[in-house]
Amino acid sequence: MVVDEAINRGDKKKLLEFNINEKPVALQLGGSAPKLLAEATKIGEDFGYDEINLNLGCPSKKVEKNRFGACLMKEPNLVADCLSKMQSVTKLPVTIKTRIGYDDDLREVATGENGLFNTAKAGSIFIDNSTVSAEVSRELNKKANDKGFSFLDAPISGGQAGAEGGILTVMVGGDEEVFKKAEPVIDCYSKKVKLIGPCGSGQLTKMMNQMCIAGTVQGLSEAINFGINAGLDMDKVMETISKGAAQSWQMENRYRTMTDDKFDYGFAIDWMRKDLKIAIEEAKKNGSPVPITEIIDGYYAEVQEMGGNRWDSSGLIARLKKKK
Repeated sequence: MVVDEAINRGDKKKLLEFNINEKPVALQLGGSAPKLLAEATKIGEDFGYDEINLNLGCPSKKVEKNRFGACLMKEPNLVADCLSKMQSVTKLPVTIKTRIGYDDDLREVATGENGLFNTAKAGSIFIDNSTVSAEVSRELNKKANDKGFSFLDAPISGGQAGAEGGILTVMVGGDEEVFKKAEPVIDCYSKKVKLIGPCGSGQLTKMMNQMCIAGTVQGLSEAINFGINAGLDMDKVMETISKGAAQSWQMENRYRTMTDDKFDYGFAIDWMRKDLKIAIEEAKKNGSPVPITEIIDGYYAEVQEMGGNRWDSSGLIARLKKKK
């Protein structure tokens, strides 16, 4: 993502130049001033980009402070004005990226009185990076198609660090032809993007992702707590076992902070519980037993009661240390 004002006033060649072999390439813009976004859009077209995308998905405090990203979802009329101005200066497709946490919130932003669906032009693509139910994704896909544009459910994994580094994993549900058009945009903020199947498939995959993470973090929590109580040098232990079958992203990136009781590294427990609830409810619908997921969801509830609502998901270990 490049901020509109940086493009308009900065070193355009340094910010926008790319290798022709990378095409198709999309330019993702951050901003909220229609005029500045339109100017940046035109510059992007002149530099040879194939698509222009407006970021309405990034939730970081730094982004919110500068009035772009996810905070703009509260201002649909402004977003509509931004899109209209951007579309007026280019023949390239102009798309938007969103990420919202709850079904009803997504419905309101998409189809409410001031919803984005009311101003979307025919042929547009609505890329939704929210983690919500597969049901609401299918519902919005139908409504989008009825209005003459397309919808992709594209939940992400990688947390705050992945978002800031543009190295997220994106699991997508939707029509293959639509996905191919949107893929260059999603590539801007991901290291891996894959069309899983029809609409809703991205959300179902994200549910699996969260179940796997929850189980891994609980196992790692128990192992680290065990090692500490046994008097082992955790650096030596992790250096060794992380090179074997026990290796995981959580082990490589969180063992140190878990050992030191530092839980301010991204995806909050409140959000993890929201995601696990979605997975548990879907499991009931398709007849899949998920006993471990349900147990760990209960453990996360205990951490919330300890005041850990905004701790990152590795905070599970805190409940074990408390029980000593």
